[in-house]
Amino acid sequence: MKESSNHITRSESIERQLWRRKVRRTRAFQTLTIASPILLLVVWEILSRTAMIDPRFFPPPTTIIVEFFHLAATGQLFHHVGISLYRILGGFLMGVIPAIIIGLLMGMYLPVRYTLQPLVMALMPIPTLALMPIIIIVFGINDLSKMITIAGSVFFPVLINTVAGVTNIDHIYVDIAKNYGAKSKDYFFKIALPGALPMMMEGIQMGQAIALLTIVAAEMIGANSGIGYLIWTKYKTFVLKDMYVGLVLISFFGYLFSLLLRALQRKLIPWQK
Repeated sequence: MKESSNHITRSESIERQLWRRKVRRTRAFQTLTIASPILLLVVWEILSRTAMIDPRFFPPPTTIIVEFFHLAATGQLFHHVGISLYRILGGFLMGVIPAIIIGLLMGMYLPVRYTLQPLVMALMPIPTLALMPIIIIVFGINDLSKMITIAGSVFFPVLINTVAGVTNIDHIYVDIAKNYGAKSKDYFFKIALPGALPMMMEGIQMGQAIALLTIVAAEMIGANSGIGYLIWTKYKTFVLKDMYVGLVLISFFGYLFSLLLRALQRKLIPWQK
């Protein structure tokens, strides 16, 4: 009994040591995650202040921060950010929702897949921004044309991932559904949609990054407001501090949207670690 008790105690001690080691390693990685961008900014500040890099092209980060608060105080920043977020959200939903529906149908039904697949393969390589002149001619220079441009860029990654998610579902679930006489609606919502969620969410994650890239380019081409417009006009007038403010904002929203989608993914797919 004593030997058994000693063995259990040693096992618990080893488990505690492993847990503490894991906690220390996690904290070290978190520290690196925070420290690396700060170190980069410090190095940038020093190199710019000492003119080792041209401060006209790479102004010190502290001056960019000051300019950020100046633009915020004047209200310009919130105006541009609000317009861009409205366009991004609208275009993102216009691209994601049809992509999920069509992707599920293509994955579930072979006739639909073979009918639409040639169209998808033909249209997918065409950059949506290349079609923007046609989009502007049809819809005008307005928010809708920006949203349609974003929707076109987001649509294909989500569609392809959704189709792949459905087609990779284990056939045993399909067979069980057929044996129990599941209707098309049940198969759609209880098998195809949950089964495709992991790959679908990866496509949506990719889509949000593409949406941010697209909105910047779209607002550079035909817009009089938005973060892309701010970046482009400040670049042309060589007010590079303001341009960097716009770039930092795009980077920030990309990181924020990624975190939000990862949190949503953990809620929707709790079984996936």
